[in-house]
Formats: sequence, structure tokens, C-alpha cells
Amino acid sequence: MKKRAQIIPADTLELRILTIRAQKVILDSDLAAIYGVTAKRINEQVKRNAKRFPPDFLFQLTRQEAENALRSRSQIATLKRGQNIKYLPFAFTENGAVMAANVLNSPQAVRMSVFVVRAFVQMRDLLSGSKELALELKSSKPNSPTGSICMRRPSSMYCAV
Repeated sequence: MKKRAQIIPADTLELRILTIRAQKVILDSDLAAIYGVTAKRINEQVKRNAKRFPPDFLFQLTRQEAENALRSRSQIATLKRGQNIKYLPFAFTENGAVMAANVLNSPQAVRMSVFVVRAFVQMRDLLSGSKELALELKSSKPNSPTGSICMRRPSSMYCAV
């Protein structure tokens, strides 16, 4: 019987993007689930098409990074006695995730690669927006009667006490 991967809903995609080695990445098992294949299949295709995956597209986690990534997903996600990580997972950057969809060449992978790219872009925009806001707050002087710093943005108003 053919083993099918559990498909991850597109709305939970941002939760699967982690920061490892100062890069936004998605683990091979999560990417495989999004693309509707097994992690074994995605890793197989990566090895067969190694020239398409330079170090800035994909890297393999160390044992410590893999254990930390598993722990960060859930506070109770610990390995049981006698269990250990058999294969160290791969971490795909945004470009690597798109390349993986290309080498998998399945209709599901092609369809879902758009959602993956949008999730990475959304994370990037969110981070850059929070950095800009932090810089503005740091350089601003109190401008309200309560001593708070308030700034108006096109869509909202931010105040820091």
C-alpha cells in the first residue's frame, strides 16, 4: 500500500517557518507534507538533483539544531527513551522550497509552491515592519499627554508607553 503524506493546510504555513542559522527555513518533513509527498521522496529528489540545491537553498541541520527544532514546535515534543533522530533533517530556504517543487514535478507541489513563497514573503514583510517600528520608537520623543510615544501609520496608530 502506498504511504500518503498528511497535507498541511495553507493557513498554518507561517507556523512551519523557523529561523535557523539566521535564515528563515522550512524543514523537509513540513515541506513534504505541504507538497503532498513523503519526506523520504523529497530528500530522494534533493540527492538526485544536488546541483540544483546550492548551500543558500538548503542545508542539513546538526543534531543539536534538529533537537531544538523539534522542541520548539511543542513543549512536550521530546524523544522517548531509546529513540533518537535517525536522519538529520534538511532545512529549505525560500529558494530551496521553490526548487523542491520543481524537482518533485507533482501537480500538488506546483500548486502549493505559490503558498510557500507567499508565506516566506509575508514573514519577511512582518519582520521588516517590526524592525522599522522599533527604530522609530527608539528615536521618537514622548508626544502625548501621558508621556507615551505615538505614531500614525496609514492603516493604524502605534503607541509605546
